[in-house]
Amino acid sequence: MRIAISGATGLVGSLLARSLRREHHHVMRLVRSAPAGPEDIQWDPDKGNIDLDRMRGVDAVVHLAGESIQGRWTAKKKQKIEQSRVRGTSLVARTMAKLDPLPKVLVSASAIGYYGDAGGRILTEDSPPGSDFLARVCQAWETAANPAREAGIRVVNIRTGIVLSSEGGALQQMLTPFRLGAGGRLGDGEQYMSWISHRDLVGVLYRAVTDDRLEGPVNAVTGAVTNRVFTKALAHAVGKPAIVPVPAFGVKLAFGEMGEALLLSSARVEPTKLKAVEYEFMDPFLEPTLARIVRESD
Repeated sequence: MRIAISGATGLVGSLLARSLRREHHHVMRLVRSAPAGPEDIQWDPDKGNIDLDRMRGVDAVVHLAGESIQGRWTAKKKQKIEQSRVRGTSLVARTMAKLDPLPKVLVSASAIGYYGDAGGRILTEDSPPGSDFLARVCQAWETAANPAREAGIRVVNIRTGIVLSSEGGALQQMLTPFRLGAGGRLGDGEQYMSWISHRDLVGVLYRAVTDDRLEGPVNAVTGAVTNRVFTKALAHAVGKPAIVPVPAFGVKLAFGEMGEALLLSSARVEPTKLKAVEYEFMDPFLEPTLARIVRESD
């Protein structure tokens, strides 16, 4: 297959590209700069431009690009978070709908932020959306893919949980304080964290491209544990006690709205559709997954 990837230089995108090439697929990259070779497709989502000619003949698009949600959520930052996702997805979907022949599938990133702060309720792909900022962004993000769907292209919205990796992301930022013995639960520690290893996320994206049974929203999570359980497991992996809890007001003071949404909100998400297609997780259990990642990061 000829598969185009946006966000191909990021952690997940680069690993996915490597995995696809190993399986002898032809990978193309959506790039903002001038193309460095025949595998690059220039695009500018802010201006609504994309090289239509280079898109011709593409069988699938995996759309991962978007402004990072890390950092202080100023009004300007929140606007960038939303616009980068909605504009980019809309441009990709509208472009795919114009192609002849039509591509087979659009796999577009989303997030479990779709569900908002849902407490201890078990969340499946059919659960209703939340009402906070991230939930609204995720709804608009997924809706932006509709032009491709309306054209008859299979669309998969990958609702990703917390990605565990030694190469970047939230876990890498948590490792330093835990290694120093300064880690601990956040808030009351009862909020659920739904997680997936980076190699399983790559596996899920690959499966979404190749398995026609996957369509619409798909929860890309392995499991869900409380923050209290997660921090104990991480402390065990680094060989230090988790005895320095951070109260909720401390999280809000340090990180503002971003901390409240990402660190204190609760999402107990089930990978219902992945189970239905019998996806086999490479990292099915939290403790050995954390132990492996900690070893890799040493």
